[in-house]
Amino acid sequence: MHWHPIVILSCVLTLLCARPGWIGAAEMDESIQALMDVGAQGKGHEQAASALRDLSQQPATALLPLLHGMDRANPIASNWLRGAFELIADRELKSGRLAVQPELEAFTLDRSHSAESRQLAFDWLLKIDPDAADRLVPGMIDDPSAEFRRASVQRLLDEALRAHDAKNVAGCKTLYAEAFNAALDPDQLDLAFDKLVELGEAPDLKRQLGLLNRWWLIAPFDHRGGIGFDAAYAPESEIDLQKKYAGTEGEVAWVEKTSDERHAILDLNNLLGRHKGAVAYAYCEFDSERDQPAEIRLGTPNGWKLWINDQPMFAHEEYHQSSRLDQYRTPVRLKAGKNRILLKICQNEQTQDWAQRWEFQLRICDESGKAILPVGAPSSDAEKVSQR
Repeated sequence: MHWHPIVILSCVLTLLCARPGWIGAAEMDESIQALMDVGAQGKGHEQAASALRDLSQQPATALLPLLHGMDRANPIASNWLRGAFELIADRELKSGRLAVQPELEAFTLDRSHSAESRQLAFDWLLKIDPDAADRLVPGMIDDPSAEFRRASVQRLLDEALRAHDAKNVAGCKTLYAEAFNAALDPDQLDLAFDKLVELGEAPDLKRQLGLLNRWWLIAPFDHRGGIGFDAAYAPESEIDLQKKYAGTEGEVAWVEKTSDERHAILDLNNLLGRHKGAVAYAYCEFDSERDQPAEIRLGTPNGWKLWINDQPMFAHEEYHQSSRLDQYRTPVRLKAGKNRILLKICQNEQTQDWAQRWEFQLRICDESGKAILPVGAPSSDAEKVSQR
């Protein structure tokens, strides 16, 4: 008996569709939605557990829908979607059926997707094709994903080191300058900066980080017994740089100061004199090119308050725990033109050696850490080096 080819094809498709555990597109969408509906305190967990069992049995074709789901998922739901993805991908890889390399590569390169979903796609792409990193990472030098951008900058730093070992001074300078101009992570910026200085260049680290280094300072106001944090001294109601005010030890006046420290730390003990139980105010103006979102990133071991354009933004009272770059991140909205930035730094009365620091550093950047520069900021020497 001879079977017509169409009949044979129909039978094969029927058998494939009837494979135990496989579900149709509509059911898959419902299962993915069940994972996306998961919330805090157990919300939707029972339905999600059932959906995860169904999804974990699906073929590799379910991987892309799961990645797309991660783009829209809350953090809890994203963990569930990741779990389903990895269960399928691991099973298919071990069985030799994970033939989705082009799809994973295209998803990785599509910057409209979330950083988390792109990273997951890339991690599994490397399991299929380890050479993909050499092909893709160099083009990620300006990627919005911090992880991808860091990996691309690291390649430049590694290449620069090889050029240095090969006595290729010009190539070494160019590569370190490219890394310096592209890096967003302070540790990579510091490394590229140090290497460029060793090579006789003068990159502007403060500019590249968006650090504000010119401030008007006034102190001391009374913080004995901890009263100064909530006390509203004159600079909180008016900024008149020519005016003098009553301070703890008599009249105080505004003084303009800068910092020579590489990360623009302003040491108030050195700049204003050593005071305990004291409040200092720091004021500067920032000329923004346009109305835009930004982050004020502050490092200080002291209690502090922040105002932007006379509006309170954030306050935190803690003393001598730690101090580091980007210690505190405050989202703000800059208006086009002049923005008034006022900072209050409180020093308590502890006498231990480790409780003497009275300092701050502040930078303005976007949420990725890329510096937002004021209007009229000069170009960096490192940019000139990388363009030679």
